[in-house]
Amino acid sequence: MQWQEVRTIYPDQYVLLEIIDSHTEDNIQYVEEVALVRAFQDPSVATKELLKCKDNKIVYHTGQEKIAIELRKNPFYRCR
Repeated sequence: MQWQEVRTIYPDQYVLLEIIDSHTEDNIQYVEEVALVRAFQDPSVATKELLKCKDNKIVYHTGQEKIAIELRKNPFYRCR
């Protein structure tokens, strides 16, 4: 399913998605095709689900034109 289709079906909502197809440019992952897993009415429930996401699953708001994810190396790694 294309992101624009998800935006049309679920306007102004948070959705749990599985990434099917994407490409990376300059440390940004652009997602073209997704599989809809679930939609959320409550933002706090969406936040809790986001914290549990693994692998190719993300929570995103349909108010966004594109899905663009900034990729970071070792996001939890800290040096002294």
